[in-house]
Amino acid sequence: MNEISTVTEAAAKAVKKPALPDAQTVTEVTHWTDRLFSFRVSRPASLRFRSGEFVMIGLMQTDEKTGKEKPLLRAYSIASPSWDEELEFYSIKVQDGPLTSRLQHIQPGDEIILRPKPVGTLVHDALLPGKRIWFFATGTGFAPFASLLRDPQTYEDYDEVIITHTCREVGELEYGKQLIDGIRKDEMLEELIGEGFHEKLRYYPTTTREESPKMGRITDLMRKSEVFEDLGVEALRPETDRAMVCGNLAFNLEIKEMLEEYGLREGANSDPKEYVVEKAFLD
Repeated sequence: MNEISTVTEAAAKAVKKPALPDAQTVTEVTHWTDRLFSFRVSRPASLRFRSGEFVMIGLMQTDEKTGKEKPLLRAYSIASPSWDEELEFYSIKVQDGPLTSRLQHIQPGDEIILRPKPVGTLVHDALLPGKRIWFFATGTGFAPFASLLRDPQTYEDYDEVIITHTCREVGELEYGKQLIDGIRKDEMLEELIGEGFHEKLRYYPTTTREESPKMGRITDLMRKSEVFEDLGVEALRPETDRAMVCGNLAFNLEIKEMLEEYGLREGANSDPKEYVVEKAFLD
């Protein structure tokens, strides 16, 4: 596991005034591993979003044919909750990726483009009321749940909140682990939600390559009922359970099929049901 490094806006001294259209200023960058980093940017005063939504962000690039500058944008889930004064994002580093190969080098004071039009399916409005909510994430698919896990509505709507996070190596779980630890120490959430808040949140991290306390793909662990035995809960039922899914395409398709087998139906903002899957991907 690589050493975590964080650069803040204070370390970069003065923040530059945005000059690009829809530009926001980077305030903090944290490199979690050689493949993962998170960053925070200023938030447009007019931006309103629901926890779990995503926006288009990016950088300017030069068109090879015309030589003109044009925006290079990708969909990124907002990892910060809707009440945060800044916006946080969590990203993989793709060395030959058109955007992430450059985005991974941003520093506090730099500008990125942010289109202030949030959308997405991983929102409370897309689910029918239930007793238990499952957040299924792989890799940087943890990002929208980082937002939802810090939203008081999540704990007001459900008796139990379970977040599963599957990565290849232990270091790739660190962003989620630190966030969960922070939530459990959050006095504001505890005050808003009241007694029993800590018991509501269950965290279930697994790895598939590097040895850790719990190894295996979450779908395999579900098929063996190991997840349910470890957590002391019943298998998913449409009468009580709701689910949100965000991960790589293969994972999304596999767990979507499993949820259907449990009897859950896919919902949408306009037609709430028992589970939803994020369909936006980055390079």
